[in-house]
Amino acid sequence: MKPHSPSKPNFEKLHVYRLSENLADRIWDIVLGWDRFARDTVGGQVVRAADSIGANIAEGVGRGSHPDNRRFVRTARGSLNETIHFLRRAFRRRLLSKAQTELLKPLIDELPPRLNAYLNSIGRFPNAS
Repeated sequence: MKPHSPSKPNFEKLHVYRLSENLADRIWDIVLGWDRFARDTVGGQVVRAADSIGANIAEGVGRGSHPDNRRFVRTARGSLNETIHFLRRAFRRRLLSKAQTELLKPLIDELPPRLNAYLNSIGRFPNAS
């Protein structure tokens, strides 16, 4: 959902947030192509876990305190690990093609250091909500 006002909420300006959205959207598109059983089991889990990464970043920014924000970024890291777990399960169960894993891999590789850098920046710079 795009805001109607010219200014975006602070979390939407974060590269790490936009990266998490990209990952979640790509996973969603992939899962839509799975059969019903796969979508209802591992598909639902991986979509929820991936969506939770960005949701926790957004919620942390909205909490208004550095300790709360850090706690939610740590939770986002946990959601990323959960996402990776379910992607591994999906690959092992032949739900993900090699091409799909190659599409997701750069995002999966970039997110952990970005989340860590964001976590380390909270409270150190004026714009790092």
